[in-house]
Amino acid sequence: MALRDQLRIMVVDDMSTSRGLITQALDAMGIRQVGYASDGPGALAAIEKAPVHLVISDYNMPGMDGLQLLQALRGNPRTKGVGFILITGRADRELVETGRRLGMNNFLKKPFLPPELRSCIEAVVGRL
Repeated sequence: MALRDQLRIMVVDDMSTSRGLITQALDAMGIRQVGYASDGPGALAAIEKAPVHLVISDYNMPGMDGLQLLQALRGNPRTKGVGFILITGRADRELVETGRRLGMNNFLKKPFLPPELRSCIEAVVGRL
């Protein structure tokens, strides 16, 4: 069984258009086990019920940004090993360094193309 058939991913973005673009790209890659949440607290609750291998999160969200979500995941023994990719339109050095310090596995700058998303995911989980 291919990795893409087993991989469970959670997409977290407050913008439905962005969530849709990411989930469509994942579907085109053959990744079928994809959940989504519109905010960090919703993602944490969903992951508690149904664990995932990888979280792909937007940075700029109200209430809890992507780095705060990452910090919450890393602070929980049950989710500390979950892969984490941050998607941001503001990939400045400070943001990336903070993400890496918190345990971010990879990041992707908006706007991006599906092949870039695939490469970003494969750098974290292996060849799809």
